[in-house]
Amino acid sequence: MMISEVARRAGVTTKTVRYYESLGLITPARLANGYRDYSEHEARMVREARELNRLGIPVERTRPFLECLADGREHADDCPSSLAGYREAIDDLALRIEALTARRAVLVRHLHDAAYRNSRADRPHAEGATMSHLTRLPPDLPVPEDDGAAAHLPGRRVPDIELPSTADDTVALHALGGGRSIVYCYPLTGRPDADLPEGWDSIPGARGCTSQACDFRNHHDDLAAVGVARVFGLSSQDTFYQKEVVDRLRLPFSMLSDTGFRLAAMLGLPTFEFGGVLLYKRITLVIRDGVIEHVFYPIFPPNEHARQVLRWLQDNPA
Repeated sequence: MMISEVARRAGVTTKTVRYYESLGLITPARLANGYRDYSEHEARMVREARELNRLGIPVERTRPFLECLADGREHADDCPSSLAGYREAIDDLALRIEALTARRAVLVRHLHDAAYRNSRADRPHAEGATMSHLTRLPPDLPVPEDDGAAAHLPGRRVPDIELPSTADDTVALHALGGGRSIVYCYPLTGRPDADLPEGWDSIPGARGCTSQACDFRNHHDDLAAVGVARVFGLSSQDTFYQKEVVDRLRLPFSMLSDTGFRLAAMLGLPTFEFGGVLLYKRITLVIRDGVIEHVFYPIFPPNEHARQVLRWLQDNPA
């Protein structure tokens, strides 16, 4: 058969067939006119070399396997030399894995050091940690739908409640003072040296707490320019955990901790359960003179939410 037919049957290019021949892995017969005449045996040898190469065995090291076939064995790995070839490839792979693991450990340490360099909170142990790209949202996140869980909130008076803040004080939400206040509730923030909970991205509206906080940070001055007196993030995570986030992200506003979901109970704020843990759904309250003036719910995408709030404020001046 011609070289093009061998290449077709083996699933390679004619250039690959010529390369195998240059290495002496196949030796086609010659016709009277000088053209190469490839047999079924050469076609199988090319297929075997290709499959072994796909397993990570260099083409040059497939010779023991092909010689096994040439000796009449049914399978290319029926010979002791073939088994030795497998062991050699496994040893090479183990060395590569070891080198890559060591390189990954160095990168994790660098990430860990950089992430917590400016944080006052204690650094968690980094060994063996995995990492989520907290500020980069996957392109296929499910979009949350409005389930009506916030329809009752506009016009409601904020209940008498004080919550601990990352500024080492308590904040009375019912007595925030003049001007508009923004309180955005979110489920939880991750850390850069640890993965988010498995399945987190599949929950509509769950992913994006860090990017949402960064958007409020980046537009904090813009919000102040349109009359926002104060911004707060609010979650059920404790204050110690929230302080690490405020420090690491250099947020110009405080986070409020509501571990007991007191505000959710008083106002009927939407929550959800994940992995046996109750969490706040993402919702933002615009509070003015102790009354909920406006509600953003559902929120998507979270990394653009501060700009969404800013546009509403610009369209609805106080």
